[in-house]
This record gives sequence, structure tokens and C-alpha cells, in this order.
Amino acid sequence: MATPGAEEDALARYRSPLVSRYASAEMGFNFSERKKFGTWRRLWLYLAQAEKSLGLPITDEQIQEMEANLDNIDFKMAAEEEKKLRHDVMAHVHTFAHCCPKAAAIIHLGATSCYVGDNTDLIVLRDGFNLLLPKLARVISRLADFAEKYADLPTLGFTHYQPAQLTTVGKRCCLWIQDLCMDLQNLERARDDLRFRGVKGTTGTQASFLQLFEGDHNKVEELDRLVTAKAGFKRAYMVTGQTYSRKVDIEVLSVLASLGASIHKICTDIRLLANLKEIEEPFEKDQIGSSAMPYKRNPMRSERCCSLARHLMTLVLDPLQTASVQWFERTLDDSANRRVCLAEAFLTADIILSTLQNISEGLVVYPKVIERRIRQELPFMATENIIMAMVKAGGNRQDCHEKIRVLSQQAAAVVKQEGGDNDFIDRVRADPYFSPIHKQLESLLDPSSFTGRAPQQVAKFLKEEVRPALIPYQSKMGGKIELAL
Repeated sequence: MATPGAEEDALARYRSPLVSRYASAEMGFNFSERKKFGTWRRLWLYLAQAEKSLGLPITDEQIQEMEANLDNIDFKMAAEEEKKLRHDVMAHVHTFAHCCPKAAAIIHLGATSCYVGDNTDLIVLRDGFNLLLPKLARVISRLADFAEKYADLPTLGFTHYQPAQLTTVGKRCCLWIQDLCMDLQNLERARDDLRFRGVKGTTGTQASFLQLFEGDHNKVEELDRLVTAKAGFKRAYMVTGQTYSRKVDIEVLSVLASLGASIHKICTDIRLLANLKEIEEPFEKDQIGSSAMPYKRNPMRSERCCSLARHLMTLVLDPLQTASVQWFERTLDDSANRRVCLAEAFLTADIILSTLQNISEGLVVYPKVIERRIRQELPFMATENIIMAMVKAGGNRQDCHEKIRVLSQQAAAVVKQEGGDNDFIDRVRADPYFSPIHKQLESLLDPSSFTGRAPQQVAKFLKEEVRPALIPYQSKMGGKIELAL
């Protein structure tokens, strides 16, 4: 048997489809080894720069050496060191020191593993939100355009998935948009609430740094402030254990899980509408809906969103349980779990947002199908209007109510028992009792008179709430997105 090449060898091992099949290159890089370990080195540089500025004996030459090797990472050496030391941070300290011999003595000076580990996680979480927010804004923008276009198009509303009063296609879309606007606000808040772990030492007491600075509390506080600012954060957590509180991860994944719930609901609605043949997601020219049934147009994009959104919603259970079992200043049973759930949450959110953007850019509406369904249900909904018109024409409300009850039951029997069309209005036209309003029937059955203030609500909502929320993202709205595999 031939020796497999590198590509074949990669195919012989499991790869997460979140990265290999779906997620964007930007989000994949955000959780990559290169981003992680490159950030570790930058954090060591920030620490050394700050310590030097506060009087520790660190030279310009040492700083310059570190700066020159931030991305010069020998991953093979680091892997060998970790296998030997069983400690990933120390493996990379040694690897960095190997290419920075002059700075070797001051790399990681006074720090604990969580200085690079936790602070890097916080940087990656912040950057992950910064990748997701413009994508969410683009989805909202595309749906807002759709809602505006169809603000006046009447459609049958459903409660309990049973026919209810009419709404409009645009108004229904605004229900989706409102949920996503809440998600936009929640993601912004969660990002802005993130603080830096900072320079806190092994149990969060900063004892090692207090010793380095010979008991000078002001210098220790200034060190924390300087490194926090260099990392791009406005604030650091004032108290930590060895790690930042794992409740922070709960907050982060909670807003992502909530986003997953919103997208699941939207895409479920689209799937139901596709079954009704009223609205469909994009369907490409050569796309195959079924290997056995060539006529099918399965809503596979919406199904993908629902499938992955379920995974996203369940991931919040991991940090909930992790935070609950962190003993005292920390325990290591959080580490392996967080490697999986934090990355997967952002990767999954990235995928479903990109997919929903693709869907929202190509939604197809079938007004004739919508109109036909309205005609089937509207006659029954119009009964109150007919009664009011008859009373105005001099009729008795109770007599009219009984007439309509009988005729509507007869029409319902035709629909349910014979499979025929709703002929209620034909029966009204044929009954001499209703002759005073026969000429009004067309206007009484105008679908637009049953949608209330739906068009006005759409216009006001988009103008006053949606468009203003998108202003910070205008420069990142971009063009259309092509669907991944």
C-alpha cells in the first residue's frame, strides 16, 4: 500500500465541518493556533514593554528582539516541547526564548499561564464579536429592504398555525427583524462588557508583581493599566482568581445562543412558507433538491440554519456547568471544555449568519399563491364587516348573524367534506336577504382593508428603530454573499 501524502493523511482524520465546510476564513483564523500563539507573544511583549517603562532592568535590545519574532513561531518545536513538558504555555515560552536569546530571561516575567491564556481568550472573544456584528447588521439590512418592498402585500396571518387575521409580508418580516435587532444590541453589550484579565498573578493577588516592584503598589496598578491599554481594552477586571470569572463565558455564549434561537425561528417560518409555496429561499439553476424526487425544491439553506442553530443553543450549557464547579481560585477542568465550546459557538454563529444573509438576499415571493390562500379564508373573516354593512342598511343584527352562520357552515362543508373552494360569498350574493349590500361586497372583501396599520408599522419601525441601529455598520454592508458548501 502506497504511503499516503499529506493531503490524504488529512482526509484520514476527523476535521470539524464547522471549519472545513462552513465557516468564514476570518472566523476560522480568529480561533486558529497562529492567532492564539501570536497573541501570546504580543502579550509577552506588552508585559515586557510595560515593566521596562516602570523601571525594571529590561533593555531596548531585548524589546526589539521580541518585536522582530512575534510571528516567527516554530510550531514543530513548540509541539515537541509541549510533549516533553506537558505544559503548553511553558512550551511556547521556551520556543519564543529560542529565537529571542537576549530576551529569554525576561519573557513571561512575573506572569502565570493565565496571563497569556485568559487574556488571549478575551481578545479572541472581543474580535469574534467584531466579526459577527457587521454580519448580523447585513442580515438585518437585507431583511429591512425586503420588509419595505412588501410592506403593503396582504398575507394570511397564522396563530397556532391556524388561519388568523391578515397581516402583510413586510410586517411579518419585521417580527424577524425585531428579534435580530435585540440580538444586535445584546452582542454589542456583551462585547463592550468584556474586560481584560490583565496582570494579576497566580491567584489574582498580584503578589509576584508586587515583589518585582519591591512593594510599590502604584507601579503594580500602573503595570496592569498599561498592559490593558496595549491590548486594546478600556478596563480590566478588578478582582480575579487565577482566571477571570467563568461567568463571563456564560454571558458571551448566552447572547450567541439567543441569536441562534432567533435564526431558528426565522428559518422555521421560511420552511413553513416554502411548504405553503408562498415564499422560497434561493434555489440555484443546477441545484438538486432530492436524489429520488427531481421536482423537489427543499429549503436546504434554512434547514442548515436550523440544524446548526440547535447546536449553538446547546453550547451555553457548557459554560453554565463550568462556572458552577470552579473551586476557589480555579480548577483545570474548565480548560479542555472551553477549547471546544467557545470556538464552536462563534464559528457556528458565523455560519448561520452568512447563510441567513444568502437567504435574505434571494427570497422569492409568490403573490398569486398568497392571494389565492387569502381568497380561501377571507370570506369567513369578512362576516363581521358584512353584518355591520347590513345593519347600516337597515337590517337586524341577530337575523343577519343567523343567516351568516348558516351560509358559512354550508360553505365550510364544501371546503372540508368535498374539497371544493370556499363559496361563502357566492351564497351571500345568491341570497335576496343580502341584496342591500351586494354592490358593496367587493370593497368589503378588499384584503388591504383587513391589514390594519401593518404598512404604517413597517415604515415607522424601519425608520425609527432599524435604520438608526445599522448606522455604525454602514461601511461594512458589502455586497451579496455566496453560499458555502
